Amino acid sequence: MNLTLTTTREDHLIAWLTALAVTIHVLESTLPTPLPGIKPGLANIITVVVLVRYGIKTAIWVSLLRVLIGSIVLGTFLSPTFMLSLTGATASVVVLVVLSQLNTILPFISFGAVSYAVFAACAHMAGQFFMAYLLFLPHPAMFKMLPLFMTAAVLAGILTGIIAGTLLNRIQTQDVSSTNNTSNTG
Repeated sequence: MNLTLTTTREDHLIAWLTALAVTIHVLESTLPTPLPGIKPGLANIITVVVLVRYGIKTAIWVSLLRVLIGSIVLGTFLSPTFMLSLTGATASVVVLVVLSQLNTILPFISFGAVSYAVFAACAHMAGQFFMAYLLFLPHPAMFKMLPLFMTAAVLAGILTGIIAGTLLNRIQTQDVSSTNNTSNTG
């Protein structure tokens, strides 16, 4: 039996962007952390850039595939670490869907890279925090740590948002430059 898979340009784009996000995710896993659960979330840069450039559907694919493939590469698939990461990514994606819908429905609201990244980081942290509460330490005292974790999420979101915004500006500049070069040669 001959099975042929047909792929689209969008499939190739999602695969390439997911590979980039997985690479960042794996590299980030080697960084030391000040506290368990606090990382800069550098792979979120790719998610925000994808959201702004290619839309929410592609951003969802890239974000969730990053968690799945990253966990397989790191050997954490179906472990508590995977569950925390998947919960955080899902919460983040839900918030990004809501924000992108608000951008569409309400023309006077405009979210940029930094606001997307901050909201996504906070949702990611909140999702992970509540999953950790359910899986590991279902004690009310754990909530005393929530302000620290959310502050870290805001700071990480600002950092990743600034980087994502810078990347988006560079991409836009290159697009304009390519368009100008193409029109000048024709």
